Amino acid sequence: MNDPVDANLIAAYLSAHPDFFNQFPDLLTSLSITHPHGTHAISITERQVLSMRDKVHLLEGKLAELIHFGEENDSISEKMHKLAVDIISARDINGLLAVLNLHLREGFAVPHHAIRIWNIPEQPVSDGLKNEVDTQMHPSCGALRHEEAFAWFGEAAAHLKSFAAIPLRGEHTVGLLVLGSEDQNRFYPEMGTLYLDRLGQLIGAALTRMA
Repeated sequence: MNDPVDANLIAAYLSAHPDFFNQFPDLLTSLSITHPHGTHAISITERQVLSMRDKVHLLEGKLAELIHFGEENDSISEKMHKLAVDIISARDINGLLAVLNLHLREGFAVPHHAIRIWNIPEQPVSDGLKNEVDTQMHPSCGALRHEEAFAWFGEAAAHLKSFAAIPLRGEHTVGLLVLGSEDQNRFYPEMGTLYLDRLGQLIGAALTRMA
């Protein structure tokens, strides 16, 4: 019995000899292969058409995904712009906090949030927390890394499952904003933090100006 021919050798040969089927044109019409989504046989030409359709569907799916992300980013950018305009218009810290509360709740659908500003005596925080936030270069998402901040949410803390902790910085660190959600997938470790970073910088700059 002859040894079976290695399929890889056949594939390599055909790749190296693209004119093979020009020499044996009848093979194209006589060969048949199994349908990729069934058990019946089809011609090579039909298989190529199906393969192209699958690729088109895949590309259409990727395009739709890109369009969705683009529209989502446009929406967030518009909300950030409106928030920035209102923060710039705020005359004092109380006005800034009122604007932030409104936009987080109605614009970004974040009903649970807490903020602490270092130079406000009515909002005491430990030196340990200040040091933690000072060394935090970017917002952290997922589990709340600052245990002290749990108490800021009061009774709602027991129902919150994901968080975004955002350092507030102007010329230096001036506070911490924590967003909380009852949805454990709302804020997750792998999510992008570009807009959260910008939010922290925006509030931090405004607080620095008002100090």
